[in-house]
Amino acid sequence: MHKTMDVSKAIEGLSVGVTTSAQASGAAKLRVLHREIVTAMPTADNQEIRVLFARLEPGDRTPYHSHRFPVTVYMLEGTFTLELDGRDAVTVKAGEVFVEPSQVRMTGRNLDPKVPATMALFYVSTPDTPFADPVA
Repeated sequence: MHKTMDVSKAIEGLSVGVTTSAQASGAAKLRVLHREIVTAMPTADNQEIRVLFARLEPGDRTPYHSHRFPVTVYMLEGTFTLELDGRDAVTVKAGEVFVEPSQVRMTGRNLDPKVPATMALFYVSTPDTPFADPVA
C-alpha cells in the first residue's frame, strides 16, 4: 500500500524552494528518484543540459563507447543491460535510475525478446560536446 508523504519527507532532506498550487490542495509533491555524488562534471563558464530519449528494440545494442561526463539513465519501459569495462553488468528496469560513469568503456543491450527498452537520458556537458565517444 502506497502512503501519501508530505513534501518535507518526499524531498528527503533536499533543500529546494516550495512550489505552491493555485488549488487548495497545497504544495507540489516532490519525490527523489535518485541521488549520487559524481566526479568529472564540466567546469567551464557555460554548461549545456541535454535530455535525450532512447529506444532499443529487442536484441538491439549500443556501440561500444564512453562518455566524457556522467549520463543519468531513467528507464521508462523494459530492461536495459549495461556492460561496463572492469565492472559487473548492470540491469536497469522500468522506473529505475542508473548513472553511467564518465571515461568508462561500455555497451548497452536490450536482452528482452519482446519488450523495447525505452529511457530518458540526462546529462550536463560543455556546449557541443559529443554525447558519446566511440571506442575501437
